[in-house]
Amino acid sequence: MKPVPLFPHPSLTHLQYGLLDVLNAKFQTALNITAAKAGGLQGAYFGAYFIGPPTYSGWIVRRFGYRWTFILGLLIYAVGSLMFWPSAVYRSFGGFCGSLFIVGSGLSTLEVSANPFIATCGPPRLSEFRLELSQSFQAIGSVMAPLLASRVFFSHTEPNDLSKVQWTYLGIAAFVTLLAVVFYFAPIPEVTDADMELQAELSASLTGYEDKPMRRQYKLFFGVAAQFCYVGAQVGVAANFINYCVESAGLTHAAASDRYAIGQGLFAVGRFAAAGAMMVVKPRYILLAFMSAIMLFISLSIGLYGETGIAMLSLVLFFESCIFPTIFTLSIRGLGRHTKRGSSWIVAAVSGGALFPSLTGLLADKKGYHKGMAVPLVGFSVAFAYPVYLNTLCRRELDGFRETKIGYADEHGVIGDAKRDERRESLGVTEKAGVRYAENLDV
Repeated sequence: MKPVPLFPHPSLTHLQYGLLDVLNAKFQTALNITAAKAGGLQGAYFGAYFIGPPTYSGWIVRRFGYRWTFILGLLIYAVGSLMFWPSAVYRSFGGFCGSLFIVGSGLSTLEVSANPFIATCGPPRLSEFRLELSQSFQAIGSVMAPLLASRVFFSHTEPNDLSKVQWTYLGIAAFVTLLAVVFYFAPIPEVTDADMELQAELSASLTGYEDKPMRRQYKLFFGVAAQFCYVGAQVGVAANFINYCVESAGLTHAAASDRYAIGQGLFAVGRFAAAGAMMVVKPRYILLAFMSAIMLFISLSIGLYGETGIAMLSLVLFFESCIFPTIFTLSIRGLGRHTKRGSSWIVAAVSGGALFPSLTGLLADKKGYHKGMAVPLVGFSVAFAYPVYLNTLCRRELDGFRETKIGYADEHGVIGDAKRDERRESLGVTEKAGVRYAENLDV
């Protein structure tokens, strides 16, 4: 079984995401704006996801493949990072929103390329595990961001000083430009729509796969809606976590940033734990269990105050860990030739993060941050319906992909490879790949 490269994009996206949460609280002080207006930062960043994946980045990945889409995303990210310099000089909130929109455009382009590549490049039965493991390293960026922000980027500065924002993003721009150069020379295999169609057909005896037009991919459509509401709720929690801690336990913003880092540490632990569990437990069960826990702890965080309330909200972050990659992979299961287009729609659903933080901040301005968590609760409730749907109506399809051995190697070669089938025919073996399990697998 060939190793699958783990792209560096996961740590990049959550490093930026973690910085965005800290910038939200920083700008409320430095620019003297309300929580609702500060939510415009998330609106700009995640709004880019609504535009890019369904249009230019989705078209580019289908037309030019994963490699060039990845390089383009890095370059757009670099341009957006450079725009932070003049925005900080002129202390322009609109400038910061524009910069974050460009950054979001770059990172959404990266995700259109990297997420489906990791999910599809390898044995299909391990699709959820691969993306979960890859995004476990993303969580490292989530832990690093608030720590770097409170201990390095914004330490020993006046509350209104934004100069370190300039240098931080200048360094990010240089780093991602270097990565783009590296990936220009790196050989990256391509997975085509025809490859995905063949893979789905070879698994049909186990999954019941039938080639259907895009308009009949109902599991995908529900997945897009669930992802939109889930990501919106997740970002709503993260964007207001620091101020929630300040309100709940009277902490300073620096101490609250440290608590947020602890919460993101739990998020990282949850990702690795879920990845390990997926080797032995069906992903649809894990998704249902984690979503159920989120519903419990977000409800408790609304009514409890002090350290207990912070602990409940931190546990929400722990159980959020596996939701995005698991919804992503389960939604694109069985899409066949529609896999790239469907993947771009799932990435576009990340734009839910543009709506919920502002609504959460608006309610928090009027009723407080505890009551404000009712907005994420609504989003999580919609997302909770998706694993219920998967575990009742899509069991055969999902479990069939879990059982197939396509992509593994036996004594005749890699199961699902045309050369292997030719060799089997020459030896008088007529069984088709994916119909019967291979023996003596070399994994």
